[in-house]
Amino acid sequence: MDYLTELQAGITAIVFFLVGLAIVFVTIGIARLLVGVRPKPPGKLDAYESGEIPIGDVNLRFNVNYYIFALLFLLFDVEAALLFPWAVAYDKLGWLGFFEAVVFIGILAMGLVYAWRRGVLKWVY
Repeated sequence: MDYLTELQAGITAIVFFLVGLAIVFVTIGIARLLVGVRPKPPGKLDAYESGEIPIGDVNLRFNVNYYIFALLFLLFDVEAALLFPWAVAYDKLGWLGFFEAVVFIGILAMGLVYAWRRGVLKWVY
């Protein structure tokens, strides 16, 4: 591919992007012209509490320590997804494949032990 063809491909991509962006903004502009800007009803920004009268402030801070558990779940879920093909091809891989899997699991285990010793896995309220 020569330089001119690559340049044309890049310009084509930029033009498509700009046309798509223009379509979005023109559509939003036409909708604003047709409908206009309406004020929001008084209760629009209130917290919805399943039909009950809201109690307390909406902007409460709460503890989100569960994200660490979610990240660890994803880590070990990906590990399982990577080990399934290894288990299927275990006979063909021989000892080298076995030691590669052991090293892979060992690295993940070291990360888990590190997180455990740092106290990341403690559920704190």
